[in-house]
Amino acid sequence: MNPPAPDDQPAKNMEPQFNPLAYPLLFTRPERLHILSAWNEHVPLAMMLIELQRPRAFVELGTHWGVSYCACCQAVVATGAPTQCYAVDTWAGDADAGFYGQEVYDNLKAHHRPYESFSKLLRMTFDEALGQVPDKSVDLLHIDGLHSYAAVKHDYETWLPKVSERGLVLFHDTAVMDRGFGVHQLWAELSQSFPHFNFEHGYGLGMLAVGREQPEGVRQFLQTANARPEATRQLFAALGHRLQCQLDQAAAVANRSLLRRMADRLKL
Repeated sequence: MNPPAPDDQPAKNMEPQFNPLAYPLLFTRPERLHILSAWNEHVPLAMMLIELQRPRAFVELGTHWGVSYCACCQAVVATGAPTQCYAVDTWAGDADAGFYGQEVYDNLKAHHRPYESFSKLLRMTFDEALGQVPDKSVDLLHIDGLHSYAAVKHDYETWLPKVSERGLVLFHDTAVMDRGFGVHQLWAELSQSFPHFNFEHGYGLGMLAVGREQPEGVRQFLQTANARPEATRQLFAALGHRLQCQLDQAAAVANRSLLRRMADRLKL
């Protein structure tokens, strides 16, 4: 897929501007969060993107707890978007996320049941799943597997033929510079050729508009975000931080309740 011409990069003075108040899912409470997920703070963006883009097909490479994926599925239901969703993961863990047992997949599968009419959990490797998705069909691709430069570049290059002319690619962990992560390196290379925007909170999340026929809402968002990057980052960081704080507070309350029960038992 050829990159858009340089003058396709959003200009700072173009109208109309993106209005976040026009997208209520940006402010909607997600039905699934997880205290250990690195994606909680990007859930408002994920839900808004479904409303903004109304993708025909959404693929997530690396789902783990399913926080980002289920946020998108929830948004598909809320908007009535004609989206086919595919989550690809072995649900066994890896060197970056750590290894875990069957209970993670079972918990996600139970939560996922209401979405089965339009969504599939593909329990396989990313390469194995290539045959499950038609070429040039994916409007929204989220890459969040192994984070070394070689691994994320392989995922991007092997899945790029699946991406449509409306295609938008998300890269998580663009702000992580240690632990052998190389997403930031690939992002620096790719963002020179495509319209893009990078969020710096929640370990970083990059939006790369690889397709030449982006929906008007996506073009407006990128135009506004690049014209007002600080305000855009502050808005989405605040919305994401609110969710994480609510989750942390609920966990703290549960822990205090548990400690009180343990203390009461010791008094017996």
